[in-house]
Amino acid sequence: MSTSPPKILAEAEEKMSKVFEYLRQELRGLRTGRASTALVETVKVEYYGSSTDLKSLAAISIPEPHQILIKPFDAGAIQDIKRGIEASGLGMNPIVEAKQIRLNVPQLTRDRRQQLVTQAKKMGEEQKVAMRNARRDANKHADVLAKDTTAHVSEDSIETLKTQIQDLLKKYEKQADDAVTKKSAEVMEV
Repeated sequence: MSTSPPKILAEAEEKMSKVFEYLRQELRGLRTGRASTALVETVKVEYYGSSTDLKSLAAISIPEPHQILIKPFDAGAIQDIKRGIEASGLGMNPIVEAKQIRLNVPQLTRDRRQQLVTQAKKMGEEQKVAMRNARRDANKHADVLAKDTTAHVSEDSIETLKTQIQDLLKKYEKQADDAVTKKSAEVMEV
């Protein structure tokens, strides 16, 4: 349990910051019309009985704007990586060439672009809900602190704290909205 207004505020900021970072990572993996290593970095591959991120198993590069090249560190993992990409739901067909895998990133249709923009907005809204939950938790801690007679925290301090928590939420919600808007513009770019 937090014991002082600065601690409560710091915990709320840490939670909101983590939620925003998570959103940024999720948006990076959202497909645009161009090839990006972020599309496949977190694809899960069954490798020696454990689920491993692709970026841990291979060097990933972009030789051309609409192509991703995957060179496994262990050539024996090629088929595992191929199966992981096929199972990921990316909608790309991996082409195995000797000791590497080539992915051609198809151009997006207008409908698919609209679906991806909708998906980005949904991701943003889900993470804003998580941020609001962090605000609710911080306000609960502030209320508990206000009722604690041994803490000796003034009502003004509690009100100031709640205002600071609200300002923090506004800041992170704006960052989330900006990130979603930027990603939506990238997706719609032909």
